[in-house]
Amino acid sequence: MTPMTAPMTTPMTAPLMETMNENFGKCIKGYHLVNMSPINETVWEEINALIFVQSGINVYSKSEGGHLSGMDISSSIGNISNKSAKYSRDRASIDISSYRLTTVCSEKNCGNVQSIVDEINKRKNFDYYSLIIRDETTDKEVQSHIHYDWLLVPSDYNVLDPAAYEWVPTIGKRGKNKDMQVGWHTNEINGCKMSITFSMSSQLWMHIDMTGEIKKYIIASGKADKVPKYNYMQLYESYGASQASSQASSPASLQASSQASSPVPLSSDVSR
Repeated sequence: MTPMTAPMTTPMTAPLMETMNENFGKCIKGYHLVNMSPINETVWEEINALIFVQSGINVYSKSEGGHLSGMDISSSIGNISNKSAKYSRDRASIDISSYRLTTVCSEKNCGNVQSIVDEINKRKNFDYYSLIIRDETTDKEVQSHIHYDWLLVPSDYNVLDPAAYEWVPTIGKRGKNKDMQVGWHTNEINGCKMSITFSMSSQLWMHIDMTGEIKKYIIASGKADKVPKYNYMQLYESYGASQASSQASSPASLQASSQASSPVPLSSDVSR
């Protein structure tokens, strides 16, 4: 993906927010007509882009499932980084995985706080985190449903800024890594914190408490029946097969078929 600067030409008006909320509900219900598995990060990029387009927001580029850090969607409301997560019990908090930081810290080279903070912020080539958060209830009476919240959080929001925290080494407490540095972690700000574990490819994790402040960034919510109504073959037989048949019977297709089936003259006939 080649990063580009998105012209932020679409204002986030109340009617636009209402339209996005409506389209979000349609998309999650449509997805679960076929799929039981939750919407993950890769699928969310496609759905997010579809919601934007259907809501009148221009989409300039997508990462198409690429694994580069940073921006996933460039749009007329700004550049977007798509993330997915699962609520903890009672929707109290979420944990979001982010960049792998092996270039600045690892078991071989623990790194330093300034280089880690600089590397994280260097990769923020986007304006918003677009988070889809799911609640998969364990209540047997309603476990056939899945609830989603969509948050659009500014990338410079305080608790998402690594420079806002105090970073300290994480020291191993047992086994071969006892008394050795195994990563980094921060203090808490409003219940939020960050951590890096060397054995997990030095991946950055962000723990976010769902405070009233962060809930202000929920722009859409919806619930879907997680028991599929159709499978891919049924969809093809209902829509794809009829479309293919229609294309095959079009005048252009029939002419091409006629030309392909016409007898080819033998060389002796041509010489005559």
